[in-house]
Amino acid sequence: MAGDAVAGGKIRAIIFDIGRVLVRLDIAGAMKELGNSISLSPEETWSAIEHDPRWPDFQEGRMAPRDWQLHICRRLGVGLTFTQFSEIWNRVLDPTPNLDSALLEYLSRHYCLAVLSNTDPIHVAQLERTFDFFRYFKHRIYSCTVGATKPSALIFREALRACKVNADNALYVDDIEAYAEAARQLGMKGVVFRSADQLVADFYELGLLATLPRNESSNKSVRSDPAGKDCRD
Repeated sequence: MAGDAVAGGKIRAIIFDIGRVLVRLDIAGAMKELGNSISLSPEETWSAIEHDPRWPDFQEGRMAPRDWQLHICRRLGVGLTFTQFSEIWNRVLDPTPNLDSALLEYLSRHYCLAVLSNTDPIHVAQLERTFDFFRYFKHRIYSCTVGATKPSALIFREALRACKVNADNALYVDDIEAYAEAARQLGMKGVVFRSADQLVADFYELGLLATLPRNESSNKSVRSDPAGKDCRD
């Protein structure tokens, strides 16, 4: 329950996952296009990528984007230039935000906001180029720059260091329970994202939206669309 998440210190920082929290994903659509010339389904294409032995190297910044493109194209047997590959790779990111900027703007005036994501340099560039809500996030903790991925404690500690807060003063939001639990194990508060409406309800329950009228948050500050489809990131 959300109320249990804030037993302890006062919340000073809210740290958001990106995929399926701030941004909706269409992994299946991108994988269908990537694998349209080979005999693999979108699910099989994504599984081949996600379980590739070099995947952690790309996610943790030990492999350059062009090397990743060449590696994956060789593995899948597709002939794509880096530009073509990047265009398909970025179609994973739905351009319509999952949360309205009004909610994030309100939170940014009352809390230190940060993003924390397992991601890669190609997606980082596309995210920051596409979504103007990043202006509300002073701190951006990416696995490819930190050199560690969730659920490693290293990436969570980097977020706490950037926000200059103790663990019991930070709330972490992720759509994956295991990652929210990893944050809890460090002493942070963890909320599992299920929908935009649920997140706002949890924030009210936690007292994080005390001065934001409920009708304003429900009518204009959130979207109720599904957070994503098919594969997990």
